[in-house]
Amino acid sequence: MTVAILFGVFILCFLIGVPIAISLGVSALAAIWFGTDLPISLIAQKAFTSLDSFPLLAIPFFILAGVLMGKGGISKRLLDLATALVGWMTGGLSLVTIVACMFFAAIAGSGPATVAAIGGFMIPAMIARNYDQGFASAVPATAGSMGVIIPPSIPLVLYGAIGNVSVGALFMAGILPGMLVGIAIMLTAYFISKAKGYKPSEDKRTFDFKDVLKALNEAKWALLIPVIILGGIYGGIFTPTEAAVTAVVYALIVGIFIYKELDFKAIYDSFMETIMINATTMIIISFSVSFAFFMTLEQIPNSIATYLTNLSSNPVAILFIVILFLLVVGMFIDTISALVVLTPILLPVVTAVGVDPIHFGIILVVALAIGFVTPPLGVNLFVASSVGKVSIEKTTVAVIPFIIVMVLCLILIAFIPQLSMWMAGFTQ
Repeated sequence: MTVAILFGVFILCFLIGVPIAISLGVSALAAIWFGTDLPISLIAQKAFTSLDSFPLLAIPFFILAGVLMGKGGISKRLLDLATALVGWMTGGLSLVTIVACMFFAAIAGSGPATVAAIGGFMIPAMIARNYDQGFASAVPATAGSMGVIIPPSIPLVLYGAIGNVSVGALFMAGILPGMLVGIAIMLTAYFISKAKGYKPSEDKRTFDFKDVLKALNEAKWALLIPVIILGGIYGGIFTPTEAAVTAVVYALIVGIFIYKELDFKAIYDSFMETIMINATTMIIISFSVSFAFFMTLEQIPNSIATYLTNLSSNPVAILFIVILFLLVVGMFIDTISALVVLTPILLPVVTAVGVDPIHFGIILVVALAIGFVTPPLGVNLFVASSVGKVSIEKTTVAVIPFIIVMVLCLILIAFIPQLSMWMAGFTQ
């Protein structure tokens, strides 16, 4: 009965349009009130104490670093470098967008932030070059999902904190899967561009090494950021949280003193934008933890784990069922909420059949990253449509080939553990 109240109230709230954070809190409150003798103050206590976590401090600082980099001229330099590298190819502007998103993802750690920073430049540019509006919007929406796969990644930090898994190892494990997804998206964009006759981003059709060197020199300060962050973590100089703070300081120094594009107003706007994003994120995390705490109290994760292991003893079958479940969940629930709620449920299931927690963290994040571009939630779709002024319907239709390719990549990542674990092994 208690479980029925918990999920029944949650589904009802979700269907009538109640915000996801409030839905989680209200459903946990209703389950405690009607199904147990526990004090309802537990909800508030868990929501508050869940935020008292040093690893979670990395989230607001990575968000702030990404916003500062977008306003401080770093994203523009990354775009120029991407243009020099792949702009001369067929469908050059779409390839430039994807490469720039990969660069920015290695700095910002956020999917929507990557879409906003790169899409704001590139969607109008592609439309001006007669690219289909839906395709122009779908490319950054899809490529922006790599912001949560390529380290540093906010969801990987959150998963590490919840699952008690090394964030440094997760960051290393995300490098090859992130590159795999990026290359697959590039190939898809290339073949679509070739079929539709989209021209290179520049009039020239040849690769110019001098242009690459020039763009590389301009972008050198931007490209140092992931080196400092990841090198510092793996070198034992600082923790992921301290790395996020370092990224903020570095972004301020580069934006103010080197690129000279950060003034007082831009810094103030960056802090205000970060406060709004972080407030939403932390409310979701706090009530998600209350929801997850009650599920653990009622031993729901153990029951689900037992059910799945009884359903099949084949690890491949169980992993396939989990992936399908994650893809469906990603369509309706945002990444942060899904991570907090599902990690304590699914981690015992997959570890029971021999899946490494680090490997599962990558599977989980890649699966939920696909949720960034799958309706009806599809946060990246809405961000890309908004910044590019393209209808959500056109963007949704154009994103379908990219979703198919990303799902194929997810299957490869899930069933070839070496793609994740080979790099993670260097941290152990």
